Amino acid sequence: MKRLKIGIFMDDFYPSINGVIKVMDNYATRLSKIADVVIVVPYVDKHYTDNFPYKVIRLKSHRLHILDYHLGPLNLGHMEKVLLDEKFDIIHIHSPFILGHHGVKIAKKLNIPCVGTMHTQFYLEFKRYSKSDFISKRLTNMIMRVFNKCYKCYAVNESVADLYVKYGAKERPGVLQNGTELKLLGDGVNREINKKYGFTKDEKVLLFLGRVNILKNILFIVDVAKILKDKGFKFKLMFVGPLEDGDKLLKKINEYGLNNDVIITGKIMDRDLIAKIYHRANLFVFPSLYDASSLVQIEASSQKTPTIFIEGATTACSVIDNQNGFLAPNDANLFADRIIDIFNDKELYNKVSEGAYKDLYRHWDDLTKDLYKEYKRIIKEYNK
Repeated sequence: MKRLKIGIFMDDFYPSINGVIKVMDNYATRLSKIADVVIVVPYVDKHYTDNFPYKVIRLKSHRLHILDYHLGPLNLGHMEKVLLDEKFDIIHIHSPFILGHHGVKIAKKLNIPCVGTMHTQFYLEFKRYSKSDFISKRLTNMIMRVFNKCYKCYAVNESVADLYVKYGAKERPGVLQNGTELKLLGDGVNREINKKYGFTKDEKVLLFLGRVNILKNILFIVDVAKILKDKGFKFKLMFVGPLEDGDKLLKKINEYGLNNDVIITGKIMDRDLIAKIYHRANLFVFPSLYDASSLVQIEASSQKTPTIFIEGATTACSVIDNQNGFLAPNDANLFADRIIDIFNDKELYNKVSEGAYKDLYRHWDDLTKDLYKEYKRIIKEYNK
């Protein structure tokens, strides 16, 4: 039987790092065992060497600083023939910018289906930088023209599907859930992390992991930490991830006198160490109102570490309070009180920890099998 040829197009890739890149890499790595996979992305760093189990085609690019993206060429030139000669069976775009546009165009010329995944609340991102409703709406309309040329689109959860209907999707997207490659560790790893970071055995560890960017509401976390300390709650707070707004974070930590209560590690690439940090953490603190469906909450659930979100957050749409996660108001004082209440009810905490693992944890191996079946279904449907 002929192996499928799958093209995956995205406007950024390693050595940059974000959730969408990790989604693509995890899918492509597993799909490459049963199909021929080609990722089409821009050059990000000419000194970076690609070493993946799938093929990578790099296109000339320029950096779009406003969104921290590396956009490909407006005109493919001779690369159009290179891409057409790949003879893809299906193309999957993960961004609606220039590379997404080219993915749609190549699919049309090859007369094959193009599917797209909607990962991001783009309107919020446009609004943050432009400060203009008019500009944000115009930009949102532009990206929707790309998605609406796809044969089929998917969102990362039900709330994001609803959001893209509001953005102007021609039909309601399906849902492709995200996952993780992490697997549950044994309790023995906690001693290693305690020693590495100076935690005591019974110390409550609150964790934020991801881009240390004010988009993720990181300063709200510091406000909560100050309130917890003032109330006499003993804890250690960890920030793990690229320090995009590290200066703003440090300024507030210093202002509140929290230096001895907060550990900032910066970016950690060692996935085994990350799994151990998740396992040692008692609570994953994720008050982001920006994220659509973050991988980190799934990673935390892989270690039975529950997450606390702000009520109504899009990324918390699959969470049921006191069942598989915790919800708290968008108020630092009430959020802090909720954290104290969580640790005062050990029975509830244990129940939610198990619920997070049972309900939210998904492994990429299983999700990739489902995606491959969906590709084959779509190709068959399209050819009819």
